[in-house]
Amino acid sequence: MRDAAYPELKTTHTIARTGRPFTDYKPPPAAPVWDVIEGYGRFHVLVSAIELGVFDALERLGPSTGAELADDLGVSAPHLTTLLEGVVATQLLDQRFGRFELNDTARRYLTTDGAASMSALIPVSPGPLVNWQRLTQTVRTGRPAEPVDNDPVAFYVPLVEGTFVTILRMATRADLYLRYSALVEPRVLDLGAGGAPWASAILTANAGATAVVNDLPGVIDVAERKLAERDLLGRVEFRPGDFHDIALEDDHFDLVVLGHVCRAEGAERAGHLIDRAYRALAPGGRVVLSDYFVDRQRALAGHALMMGATMMASTVHGEALSYGDVADRLRLAGFEAVRLVEPIGYQQAFVASKPPRTDRPERRTTQETTP
Repeated sequence: MRDAAYPELKTTHTIARTGRPFTDYKPPPAAPVWDVIEGYGRFHVLVSAIELGVFDALERLGPSTGAELADDLGVSAPHLTTLLEGVVATQLLDQRFGRFELNDTARRYLTTDGAASMSALIPVSPGPLVNWQRLTQTVRTGRPAEPVDNDPVAFYVPLVEGTFVTILRMATRADLYLRYSALVEPRVLDLGAGGAPWASAILTANAGATAVVNDLPGVIDVAERKLAERDLLGRVEFRPGDFHDIALEDDHFDLVVLGHVCRAEGAERAGHLIDRAYRALAPGGRVVLSDYFVDRQRALAGHALMMGATMMASTVHGEALSYGDVADRLRLAGFEAVRLVEPIGYQQAFVASKPPRTDRPERRTTQETTP
């Protein structure tokens, strides 16, 4: 008998007896399981390489051996070489003839000054690692071991630092869809602004724009620094505090931004923010709600589903929100012309408008929820 992948099936199961043996009896591959098992190590290999400065060193030195890099970084040569081979396994470095070198992905996303650098984001993106180690307990009890809600400043300051470059790219490209640069002296409200990438993009593109920037005390300091670096402070009012509670003007703003905050709040509290945005907008104004959204089946949008798991692991209220649920909630609040845009890959935002006439009846059917 000719060689076959599963010869034992050839001897016991034939088409004459049971149908198609390679379809009915071939076991599924174990590769997806190994991918998950190795995922833990892949993350730590990448984080270690970033912390050691491997990618910046390769950008500076060019293709190098492990020993040459180790000498430059002042670390153990055999251990660094093994670490670099681990990074090669993730396809985030190339190795040719014993020399390691940056590929296009590493140069763009993993060097400190890369065009779309994620080097500061990667170590903090999963949240506190202890919460992943205690995930089973979280599922049993319904509460994370160490929720970031207990000390939001300690967690969110490095997180908003790390996400700034990516969200700034998104917000800048969003002008192709929103045309905020063409508005006449727009008034912008950036709720939960983090480092204020949205406010930065809008104020940079529109010289007549002004902004109210909000985040928690301590976190809002990052926004102040980022805006100062861009010489935009003169057109910004900082309003520190919880975005559920701070005082907001009614019927006042032309744009309200909810940038990557709703998934940490959960559906009910996100609904409260949507209601606040509606009241704060002037007639004809627009809300921009960006996040990672899952499909209605909650089975196909893998990145967003894992973001939901991350929220469950480390926040008290957070969860993944679906496209349909967010669109429905925007319409329930009274918004119209609801649409979804994707300025850069994996970065999506709902855009919706408040009806332009104040005498138009609202479609709200429920009282505003309390967070």
